[in-house]
This record gives sequence, C-alpha cells and structure tokens, in this order.
Amino acid sequence: MKPKSHFQAEARQSRRLGWIACVALAALLGALPASPAATNDFFARGVEFSRAGQFPEAAQAFTKAAQTQPSAGALLDLGLAEWQRGHAGAAILAWEQARWIAPFDPRAEADLKFARQVTQVDEPQLSWFESVSTWLPANAWAWLACGTLWLTVALLVVPRVLRQRKEGWHQWLAALTFGLFLLSLAANFGIASRTHIGFVLKKNASLRLTPTQDGEVVSTVAAGEPVRRERTRGHYVFVRTFSGSGWLDQNEFGLLCPR
Repeated sequence: MKPKSHFQAEARQSRRLGWIACVALAALLGALPASPAATNDFFARGVEFSRAGQFPEAAQAFTKAAQTQPSAGALLDLGLAEWQRGHAGAAILAWEQARWIAPFDPRAEADLKFARQVTQVDEPQLSWFESVSTWLPANAWAWLACGTLWLTVALLVVPRVLRQRKEGWHQWLAALTFGLFLLSLAANFGIASRTHIGFVLKKNASLRLTPTQDGEVVSTVAAGEPVRRERTRGHYVFVRTFSGSGWLDQNEFGLLCPR
C-alpha cells in the first residue's frame, strides 16, 4: 500500500500536467487564424449600408464578404445592391454566381427572372451536359463521380476477392452506379465548360474587330447579356454572343466562375 504522501505527490503532478496541457491548448488556439465569422464583418456592414440607402458602399462590402467567404447569401445581397445602384449587369452576374453555389435557392431564380424581364436579355444557352451540371452544386458532382466509381469497382471486385457468389443485385447495383458515374462525368465536363460563361457589365459594351482600343466596333451588347470567352489577348477577350463575336475589354464583363 502506497503512503499518503505518495498519493499527494501524484495528485500535485497530475494537476501540474493538467495546467501545462491547458496552457499549451490555449496557446495553440490563439495561434490558429480567427474564423471568418470573427474577422469578416463585411456582410454586416453591407446590410447596414443597404438599410441606409448607401448602395455603392453596400456593394463594396458585399463584394469583399463574397471574396472572403463565398456564400449565396452575400452574392444575393450583392446583386440587390448592384441593381439598386443601376448596375444591371453586375446584379445579374452576382445572382448567377449565387445560383452556381446554391442551385436550389429559389431567390436567385426569382431575381434573375425579374431582372431579365426588365432588361430584355436572355439566359445563357446551355448544352445538354451543361444543363445536367446545374442539377447539383459543382462540388457535389466531383464527389459523386468519385463515390460511384469506387462503389462500382467494389461491387465487381469484392465478391471475387472473398470468393463469394455474385448475386443478381450485385450486377444490377453495379450497372446503376456505373451509369451515375458516366452521368457525373458529363456533368463535370459541363461545369468546366460553364466556367467560360460570362456576363456583360457595362451598358452598350463594344465588340471590336481587333483587340485594340482603336479597333473597329462590330456591334454593341447590353448589360447582363451572356457571352462565352474563347481566348485572351492583353486586356481583351474574344467572346461569342447571341448576335455575333468580337473582342471585349476584360473590365466590361465578369466570369460566372472567376479563378
């Protein structure tokens, strides 16, 4: 039986180690970067500016909030602020980006429908695989492709490894997961293709024949009109629109999914 002094010494040692662990944990937590909720008050500022009717300042705050921590809510409010300040192209772009992040959010769909009715601009023309890619958030398709691929392989390989008889439901489920894998591949290709879609920000932006400021103006495009970027040269991008193609200043349009 251990003496009482020995137990007291062990207790003091345990308390000492506990204090050391607490101090180390506190130091570790203090060294970690603060969470976006603690550091990013741009969204709150944007709400305050919007309530005060200061929409240019609100748009700047919501833009910083979306850049710091992208979210559908910040982009939706950014679109409202841009619309209130008369920037229809920037508003449509913000709402399209919100729909990219949260395709099931009905607010972005309603805002885009209203804006396009007012401005008389069309939605982007999507191919079938691009349309499929809008069914789920962009990241979900990547996870689905990975999961269905490994599940298909497991259903085909595991019974052989375990020397078990392959049941009919194994083959049926493997065919289903492989079909979902092929669909997710098409959707991921559609996501990559949609990253080239952009929207005109400036009213009556000029499409030029050459990528220069003195280039001949081929046509003009309205704010909010969708375009597809094909190549870049200097400060100009070659885009295709419903009405034609030409070179557009990079500052006059924004990509749906900027890098």
